[in-house]
Amino acid sequence: MTDWLLPTVAAFAATFGGLAGIAVGASLPSTRARILQNEGEAEVRRTLAVLACRPEYHLMNNITIPYLDGTTQIDHILVSTYGIFVVETKHYTGWVFGDARSPEWTQVIYERKFRFQNPLHQNAKHVRAVRRLLPFVPEEEVRSVVVFSGGAELKTRMPSNVVLLEHLEAYLGTYSTEVLSLEQVWLCIGRIEHARRAITRQTDVEHQAYLEGRRSTRGRGRAEWKGLE
Repeated sequence: MTDWLLPTVAAFAATFGGLAGIAVGASLPSTRARILQNEGEAEVRRTLAVLACRPEYHLMNNITIPYLDGTTQIDHILVSTYGIFVVETKHYTGWVFGDARSPEWTQVIYERKFRFQNPLHQNAKHVRAVRRLLPFVPEEEVRSVVVFSGGAELKTRMPSNVVLLEHLEAYLGTYSTEVLSLEQVWLCIGRIEHARRAITRQTDVEHQAYLEGRRSTRGRGRAEWKGLE
């Protein structure tokens, strides 16, 4: 996942005395943040790889594909005869509060509160990008899944497609009706592989530049609108 897990990193630094006046959301060392996130993605990848050993499943990791005027990065796509699962990983500790509709969720660590984007909303963009690539697959068969690793506790009632890592395999196992043939599965894999960008640092740099451009554009739009109020 391409967000930098600033809440978790900030909380880590605060716990060990290293925050030293840095505000939450400020620029923190991206290497440490990326290491934390990669740990979560690796844990999810290992769990999904167990399913991917079966012929009806195929796992793809760290996928960057075109979307509108730029790109979007997806942690994992599990293509199967039971549907296509677009998986977003969140490697968080502490308590997590949220629901399907709220634009932001809250992480609580030692009475400190940090807000982060609703991962369901974030993953909705990924799902739309995959559906655009696979117009022959019924939309409802391209499904969003959000997985929390890192020991997080979900303290509010969550939608069924938001799961802890230890429940991921069981959740995917609830989909047992075949909706795609093996031929269609391989067609999906081919479409995604053809569209995906190479897994390189340059791909990451270009995607981050696109995200920064979108953020600055949205910021200008909000400022202009505020000036009209």
